[in-house]
Amino acid sequence: MRRVFGVKKDKEPPPTVQDASDRINKRGDSVEEKINKLDAELAKYKEQIKRTRPGPAQEAVKARAMRVLKQKRMYEGQRDMLYNQTFNLDQVAFAAEGIKDAQQTTSALKTANKELKGMMKTVKIQDIDNLQDEMMDLMDVSNEIQESLGRSYSVPDDIDEEELLGELDALEADMGVETESDGVPSYLQPDKESDLDTEFNLPSAPTGHAPAPGSRTNAQTEDELGLPAVPGASLRG
Repeated sequence: MRRVFGVKKDKEPPPTVQDASDRINKRGDSVEEKINKLDAELAKYKEQIKRTRPGPAQEAVKARAMRVLKQKRMYEGQRDMLYNQTFNLDQVAFAAEGIKDAQQTTSALKTANKELKGMMKTVKIQDIDNLQDEMMDLMDVSNEIQESLGRSYSVPDDIDEEELLGELDALEADMGVETESDGVPSYLQPDKESDLDTEFNLPSAPTGHAPAPGSRTNAQTEDELGLPAVPGASLRG
């Protein structure tokens, strides 16, 4: 049966844009090499035309140069056409990549949208508002508890604030009187010594050195041993 009908051949996959672009680039490189060879050949013919005199030989060289120049023009046209095809393929490839990116972005957005919808089902705005209200109430109760615990037991509730303000003003006035011109309170100033001399009319203390004692006028006589002589008295044996 295989010999009669043959074997079904697998179809080759169609070429991609990148494959077509690579193939055209190779053809363009081949044409570019041919153009370079023709340029080198034209340069050789130009030198021969300069060295030969006008005549049949020069005309023959010019004819060969014209033939090479025509080939060069043809190859240049083919090269430009291939470059245009490559440019078009690049544009198509860029557009295809953009569409692929758009497809991936759309798929990602769909997945995210589905996940958000699932999460939104578990979160309700009303529950959040109620939770916030409960938190505010708890904070108010906490503040009241703190104020109650911070209340002083020794301070009566019936204190007149105006009376306290009056005492405070009086205290500030007393402090202002005690303050000297330099701003130092009286309790920080040195104590002033009382003028006792003026009060009791006492003489002033001496300021100089005490005079040295004068020489003895009534010096006692000494005996032969250097001891004070005893005044003469009648000794009875």
